[in-house]
Amino acid sequence: MKLGFVSAILDGWNFEETIDIASKMGFACVEVACWPRGKAERRYAGVSHIDVDDLDDEKAKVILEYCAKKNVQISSLAFYPNPMDGDLKKRQETIDHLKKVIAASAKLGVNLVTTFIGRDQTKTVEENLELFKTIWPPIIKYAEEKGVKVAIENCPMLFGSEQWPGGQNLATTPRIWREMFHIIPSGNFGLNYDPSHFVWQMMDYTKPLKEFKHKIFHVHFKDIKLYPKKLSEVGSMAYPLDYMSPKLPGLGDVDWSRFVSALNEIGYDGFACIEVEDKDFESSRERILESLQMSYDYMRKLVA
Repeated sequence: MKLGFVSAILDGWNFEETIDIASKMGFACVEVACWPRGKAERRYAGVSHIDVDDLDDEKAKVILEYCAKKNVQISSLAFYPNPMDGDLKKRQETIDHLKKVIAASAKLGVNLVTTFIGRDQTKTVEENLELFKTIWPPIIKYAEEKGVKVAIENCPMLFGSEQWPGGQNLATTPRIWREMFHIIPSGNFGLNYDPSHFVWQMMDYTKPLKEFKHKIFHVHFKDIKLYPKKLSEVGSMAYPLDYMSPKLPGLGDVDWSRFVSALNEIGYDGFACIEVEDKDFESSRERILESLQMSYDYMRKLVA
């Protein structure tokens, strides 16, 4: 496996500085955030370390040469919006940018994009699957034409009141994955597998690996800490952030030895990127860098 990190945590650093940090710390790769210009609607969104709006051949060459010089790969281009937003204007703007990210990934020879399916949070799962049948086949067909794989993260995007009810990402469970892959049986359509989201959904995060091993294009290393006393006060139907918190790997409830062992058992040898969303390490630039180094040191012991 190639150990990396998601660049969104380095908001305020430019692309070269991000790659420099990865190289200095020993990371093999970086999942590069590619959001459109403008104000972010939520934490960890709006970060853009590669501007896909004006990525020409010369700029792509400079990017690739810099990565080669620093011995750091780009694992994927990352854009995590809501392509099935109930607001049709927002939906179209999101899809348009997602296609630009796909085209940029092809131009750079990365050939992988990590993203969300999205969801109209006012509709049922069944209604969203019908919407998925309309929205996503053309996106995956475009990715196929470009030779790019699309890896969907399993985050429900259901954390607080602004994402309630329903959440903003449909692709949250094995049952729904089976439906999606039946609707779009494409070799370019797969998963960006994050075990942390299974923890707070009370699900086994290793069991699906074997069934979906050929669909796992990318992996996230992020942890989640459940607080039983808080859960007993509010119940599992409360806003999830009322009873859990994202943490650095090793500071939450994921058994990383078990998870990495399961990845090894299915023969996964691709990109595995640490996703830092731990508020305890956001007070300064120094603490952010410390969080990346701590996460690297912890996961390096498990990822050969």
